[in-house]
Amino acid sequence: MPVPDAYDYVVIGGGTAGSVIASRLTEDPDVRVAVIEGGPSDIDRPDVLTLRRWLGLLGGDLDYDYPTVEQPRGNSHIRHSRARVLGGCSSHNTLISFKPLPGDWDEWAEAGAEGWDATAMDPYFQKLRNNVVPVDEKDRNAIARDFVEAAQAAADVPRVEGFNKKPFHEGVGFFDLSYHPENNKRSSASVAYLHPFLDRPNLHIMLETWAYKLELDESGRATGVHVRTKDGEEILVEARTEVLVCAGAVDTPRLLMHSGIGPKADLEALGIPVKADLPGVGENLLDHPESVIVWETDGPIPDNSAMDSDAGLFVRRDPESKGPDLMFHFYQIPFTDNPERLGYEKPEHGVSMTPNIPKPRSRGRLYLTSADPEVKPALDFRYFTDEDDYDGRTLVDGIKLAREIAKTEPLSGWLKREVCPGPEITSDEEISEYARKVAHTVYHPAGTCKMGAADDDLAVVGPDLRIRGLSGIRIADASVFPTMPAVNPMIGVLMVGEKCADLLVGERDQVRYRSRDRAAQLAPGGEA
Repeated sequence: MPVPDAYDYVVIGGGTAGSVIASRLTEDPDVRVAVIEGGPSDIDRPDVLTLRRWLGLLGGDLDYDYPTVEQPRGNSHIRHSRARVLGGCSSHNTLISFKPLPGDWDEWAEAGAEGWDATAMDPYFQKLRNNVVPVDEKDRNAIARDFVEAAQAAADVPRVEGFNKKPFHEGVGFFDLSYHPENNKRSSASVAYLHPFLDRPNLHIMLETWAYKLELDESGRATGVHVRTKDGEEILVEARTEVLVCAGAVDTPRLLMHSGIGPKADLEALGIPVKADLPGVGENLLDHPESVIVWETDGPIPDNSAMDSDAGLFVRRDPESKGPDLMFHFYQIPFTDNPERLGYEKPEHGVSMTPNIPKPRSRGRLYLTSADPEVKPALDFRYFTDEDDYDGRTLVDGIKLAREIAKTEPLSGWLKREVCPGPEITSDEEISEYARKVAHTVYHPAGTCKMGAADDDLAVVGPDLRIRGLSGIRIADASVFPTMPAVNPMIGVLMVGEKCADLLVGERDQVRYRSRDRAAQLAPGGEA
């Protein structure tokens, strides 16, 4: 579409939070919104819209595919998928959908995110437009059902039917997913929030358009963003009211730093003029690392499934923990990409359990290596570097519990042999080394522009999501997470989008009310 002189709001990133914000803002026909999306549309893309085809998207043409720097105690081969398509990672992932637990939100409030406690945030879950439902009965694979039964017995946890019905500390069951079971179609952010409203004349979605630098005036106000279209044309897209940065935990800090917003010394070393010295940009890099244990099955597995990882387990090892401190995904496929590097062979038929760290204590860092915006940033997650080796010990406990589950009927009747790490790996030291070397990500980077109180030197945004020291600009995506939720974070990102939209609409309404009051005062017969 032709680019007008200016929009009221420019949303950078048509992903999980950006879709929500654009949709909510354009409910007001007088508000003009531009969405800058680096990838193509997901409409008429069955490879994207069909949930079970998610594995085929990894590393493909819709994946920004970020490498990880050397990880001395982890796996240096991890590639972090970030989606280059309308809907962002909600168009690319498994759509496992958990409302963050009360302890997750309260932890944010305790970290300085006032107004983001569980009581304040709970209503936003009810506002979501996504079709969040438990895995449908027809998609409940027989071996996944038997995993649930075996895990319930071996881990001594309750069976959960609908993880979002009430808060939990532990439990096993089939996940809630954002999908339409009748046709396995995603209920992604774009499907739920943008597709029904594409005919709104005040909503302009600029596809395959890459944002590479923010425009700031001398006062520190964001007035727009420089973008490059798929034809190579460079355009300044201007915002009269605000710029909303929703590019995700990798590309949001990347865009900020290339715009001169970030750690002063690092930017100066690359020759980038500093507009705002914010040392927290790129710090506090979080993830949910997990390892994998694989079994060969005694023959093929039934084919029905929603997305091949339909069930999971949560346990609380520490009774003082506010929520679960060990989690498993159960894959109905042999997930051996990383073990194969160590010499393991993929079985023809198999399943996997992936012990995951819900509350990792290691913290990493994202930084630039070049002033060229096209050069990918460096991602150093510093996996398993926490002082007490809590993260490493969590994976050891996970491998041990997975073996107990595998020995328990009815799951044990399916399993022929443990492929990796193999029954000969028994000591804590051996298990830890294996678990860390084959660790992978479930693509949950977060925290790189964290929210916090005014006295937190590393906080990039305040509770109103405004970037500290600047005006006319906010961030709304997983980068603002102060800490990692214990559960898969997509619903949390959607709720961040809903809260941001609520803040924007509320402030816009206040301006209108003040303008009306002032006009009334100045009208004949009004108060001067």
